[in-house]
Amino acid sequence: MTVLLRASEVVKRYPAGRAGAVHAVNGVSLDVRAGETLGVVGESGCGKSTLGRCLVRLTDVTSGRVEFDGQDITALGARRLRPVRAGLQLIFQDPYASLNPRRRAGDIVAEPLKVHRQGSARAIRDRVAELFEVVGLSAAHLDRYPHEFSGGQRQRIGIARALATRPRLIVADEPVSALDVSVQAQVLNLFADLQDEFGLTYVFIAHDLGVVRHVSDRIAVMYLGEVVELADAEALYAAPAHPYTETLLSAVPEIDDGSDPAPRERIVLTGDVPNPSDRPAGCAFHPRCPYARDLCRTERPPLTEAAPGRLSACHFPLVGPRGSGG
Repeated sequence: MTVLLRASEVVKRYPAGRAGAVHAVNGVSLDVRAGETLGVVGESGCGKSTLGRCLVRLTDVTSGRVEFDGQDITALGARRLRPVRAGLQLIFQDPYASLNPRRRAGDIVAEPLKVHRQGSARAIRDRVAELFEVVGLSAAHLDRYPHEFSGGQRQRIGIARALATRPRLIVADEPVSALDVSVQAQVLNLFADLQDEFGLTYVFIAHDLGVVRHVSDRIAVMYLGEVVELADAEALYAAPAHPYTETLLSAVPEIDDGSDPAPRERIVLTGDVPNPSDRPAGCAFHPRCPYARDLCRTERPPLTEAAPGRLSACHFPLVGPRGSGG
């Protein structure tokens, strides 16, 4: 399968005064294949949203490389980056804050078309009306303001805006976390329908593995700015390779219908997430890991193959020939 987006050793640091720097993203490498959905999950503050912004060049990287469709976009200037942006779009987390309250919904969706000069005024108006219908809204509501829509409808406007320039890849940054559960399901179904209809590629960012499972082909698990596991979604859910992934999965609610003879036991971690400006030596997860050994405290584990098609940054992965963390 063709690689549409490639991140190579991407690092993003923010100055933090006397503390030095906050390591928001710390050497992330991953590929996004054309037509797939890559889920990116982790606790709040793990760097997944910053990574998403780096992938679309909304945030410049400190070091590393981002390639889109074979082109290095890491250091492109504004003029050369503009046509690339049409093919790379971002959907924001908060549908209440991401829409300008002083602009009509139709104008919000039309803005990227105007910026990229994609059509006459009449053509843009027709395209916006079409997009409203595509995302399940009425074209009769183009002249309404954001406050006249529900949260789910506002997120549909944000999705329509992202679709306007006919992008090939969309980074969705926790697009359903601010919505009610019943509305979440509707929006997730919309994402799936749009992918089938337009051949879209997604990077779907979330903190809830239960949500990501239903939309992702592969999943990258992040902890303290690093990818600690990368695997096909079904394989990851069946048998996580990294102890942190195992912990996240244990927190996903399950319906006990009696069919599972060994329901997953909840794992409660002790301690707090380390300060990203003062990263611990060795494995970043070792202060909270129930399986940590001496090697984990001194040597940082690389992201390597723990089993066929399974990458894990763990000295003692839970699956594969190198043994278990138990």
